[in-house]
Amino acid sequence: MYHIIINPLGGKGKSLKALEEVESILKESGKQYAVHKTEHQGHATEIVRELSHTPDSDIIMLGGDGSFNEVLNGIDNFENVTLGFVPCGTGNDFVSASNHPKKVKDAMAVILKGKREYVDFIQLDDRRCLNVLGAGMDVDVLLKYAEMKPFHGKVKYYASLFYTLAHTKWHKLRLTIDGGKPMDRSVFMIGIGNGRSIGGGMPICPNAKVDDGKLSIVVVNEMKKCLIPFRLLSFLTGKHVKKAWTEEFTGSAVKIEVLDDSKFEADGEVFASELINCHIVSNTLKVFR
Repeated sequence: MYHIIINPLGGKGKSLKALEEVESILKESGKQYAVHKTEHQGHATEIVRELSHTPDSDIIMLGGDGSFNEVLNGIDNFENVTLGFVPCGTGNDFVSASNHPKKVKDAMAVILKGKREYVDFIQLDDRRCLNVLGAGMDVDVLLKYAEMKPFHGKVKYYASLFYTLAHTKWHKLRLTIDGGKPMDRSVFMIGIGNGRSIGGGMPICPNAKVDDGKLSIVVVNEMKKCLIPFRLLSFLTGKHVKKAWTEEFTGSAVKIEVLDDSKFEADGEVFASELINCHIVSNTLKVFR
């Protein structure tokens, strides 16, 4: 039995179009399924929490990184659940990192093939993150994105990005990796990656892998503001990790203390916290892959 979870308002009609194709494929394959349409933010979490108490719950998620995050945070019993990804969101960064197909037909072929594998996720105190935990410029862009009205989709994201770059501010954070020596930094941004990219393709953690049992930790330090426009291409191509103003680490656990008013984002969801303890979780989350 497949359980389809969809935000009917997602993707400005894109998700409903994808649902038609998914249902058609399932019917042609003679598969039983049920459709669960979300009605408010967090509803997918509530639906999955209930479904995860039933053995052999195969969940097909239609959406993007935010929707996938809601589903992940709803799983109470991982043994009972396998997730299938049908990307139809704005960013779709996690499916890019995990090499899942982006076309509906191809994504459903992977699901119906039935091969199950484990992928990692990040546990952040009382919440989970599937793709990237970010702070600094990343969050500033998302906050601006929420304010901007004239644009949509990736255009809106990049308009927010360029505005943020023109009004750059530094963020004071203290990082401790795997219980080591605390490091105080004034940063442009940081990324704690299970996945590689944010914002629909900007590879903040280009060397991250979703199934290696490690966190990719990228710290982009304070720099002369006048140089930022000239270094933008490095961020868009993932070459920033090779520059002197960037530090790259790997680890299994990170503690981040906020020394100013900085906020965080997990899979695009902004939240405030003075202290975060996060660690990688492996061999727990099953997906069709």
